[in-house]
This record gives sequence, C-alpha cells and structure tokens, in this order.
Amino acid sequence: MNHTVKLRSGDPFPVIGLGTWKAEPGAVGQAVKTAIRAGYRHIDCAAVYGNEAEIGQALSELFQEGVVTRKDLWITSKLWNNCHAPEHVLPACRKTLGDLGLEYLDLYLIHWPIAFRHEMIYPESAADCVPLSEVPLIETWKAMESLLQQKLCRNLGVANFSLTKLKAILQQSREKPQVNQVERHPYLIQPELVAFCREQNIVLTAYAPLGSAGRPEHLKQSDEPVLLEDPVIAEIAAKLGASPAQVLLQWGMARGTVVIPKSVNPSRIAENFQSLELKLDDESLKRIDELNRDRRYFNGGFFSFPEAGYTPEALWD
Repeated sequence: MNHTVKLRSGDPFPVIGLGTWKAEPGAVGQAVKTAIRAGYRHIDCAAVYGNEAEIGQALSELFQEGVVTRKDLWITSKLWNNCHAPEHVLPACRKTLGDLGLEYLDLYLIHWPIAFRHEMIYPESAADCVPLSEVPLIETWKAMESLLQQKLCRNLGVANFSLTKLKAILQQSREKPQVNQVERHPYLIQPELVAFCREQNIVLTAYAPLGSAGRPEHLKQSDEPVLLEDPVIAEIAAKLGASPAQVLLQWGMARGTVVIPKSVNPSRIAENFQSLELKLDDESLKRIDELNRDRRYFNGGFFSFPEAGYTPEALWD
C-alpha cells in the first residue's frame, strides 16, 4: 500500500507513525531509534509528554550516524493547554523545537480544545482553567498561523476537536487545519467526523488505534472492552497469520486514517510497522466496521471542570 497520504499543502504524510505518549524517560529515545531503523519515518510527539529532549537527542544521533536526514522524517508536536494565549504560542513552539533540536516541525497541533492558566501543567480545580470565552480557540489558531509565516512549522492542525469545533475553526481561519488527531479504532468509528474531514480534505490521525490497553489504570473503567481481545479481530488475524494489532492498524490505514501506535518494545515496534504489508479483503473490513460501539477510551473526564465550562459533553459537542 502507499506509505503516505498527501496533505492539502502537498506534503506527503506517512500513514504510520510511532506514538511517544507515556514512553518512560530512558526508554523513549531508544524506541525512536529502533522505530526509525525499522522503517518508520513519522514520530508523534507533544510538549506535555515530557520527553521531547530525549527524543531530540536520539534524532541528533541518528542524523550524525547517517541513518536518516531531517528531510526523511515527519515530526509532529502539540501545543499544550497552558499555552493557548496568543502570546504563549510562539515561545511554546520554540521550546519544543529547542528540545527536539530541530529548525522546524512538519506538523504542529492544538493538543486539546481546553485552556489552562499558564503556570498550570495539569489543573486541580476549575480555578486553574481558563474558559474558552476568555481564550477563544480561533485566537490560539491565529497565533499558530504566524508560525507558518515564520517557517517554524510546515503544516498546522488540531487534536481532539469535535465536528462543531472543527467547523468553527474552518469558518474563521485563514489557514485551514490540515489534520485532526482524534481517538479512533473499530469501537469508535465516528462516521460523521470522518466523512466531514474527507469532504474538507482534512486528514484524520487515529490515536489509541489499538485501544490503549496500556494507559494508566486511573483512566480505565472496570467494565471496558479490550479491543485487542475482540473475537472478530482475533479470527481475522488467525486467518491471515497476523497479529490482532496488525489487523487493527491495517483497518485504520485502509479506512483512510493515519495511525500512531505507541510501544517501546522492539519486536512490537517492528510488528506494528509490518502492518503496512497486510491486506484485508472487503468482507473483513466490513466485519470490523460493524464492531462500532461509540466507545471512547479517552472520554475527557480528566478535564471535567463544569464551573469553567469543561465537561465531556461540551468537549465532544
């Protein structure tokens, strides 16, 4: 299959990348090196993950060794919630670039449509949040647009934006988002959002494409289904001599989304990348489509501060 999709800007966006959330310090750099040596050319980062400096060191070593050049790679990062005020956007981007040791990002995203006070990494109460009425998303976006003019980013996008919020940005922006990064997997297909993004030539990146079974326990619910153990996925995987993870990733790519599975395990990193070579027939794709349960593993409840206007209902309006 084609290993890239073309963005509206014309840039080729690799359809599989390595996610780096929750990758432990001391492990993430090695994971990035392993992934790039295995063939990955897309690394998904974020300031709030707290590991961009280590990733930057790994990239520097790969460049020095001649494994890849900067132009070979696609590096995404994200603006954290405490830097939504327009005056904080440029410094946040420069900090990320400094940590990664890069002159530009291929893609820079607004991480969540939620704003915190600048001194807060994670809020403890509604007082630590800033309502969107005070820091409108379009003002953050306009500050992001200036990063394009300064050639600090090649492309801009958003993450965790609902259909409503995406439409609002499209109506008011000069530069349209190229990408919307959202949770997507067979239990959360989001057909309306997918159709709208396709119509607007916005590429969807799917995080948690394997169901994020390894996320922290406090983010889990006792009764939640385990996507990697779904019997339909297991049956299709067995028929193809593939792993359930490979089936899930190939389904995501076959349905037009970019996938960013995360792992620090060398064999899993390689196995995930090999999903590019898997072929799912139409019947298998249809059976997987029918697994939809509208089930979010990340419902945004950890950002629930109703007094500041932030609830899961408001987030996914």
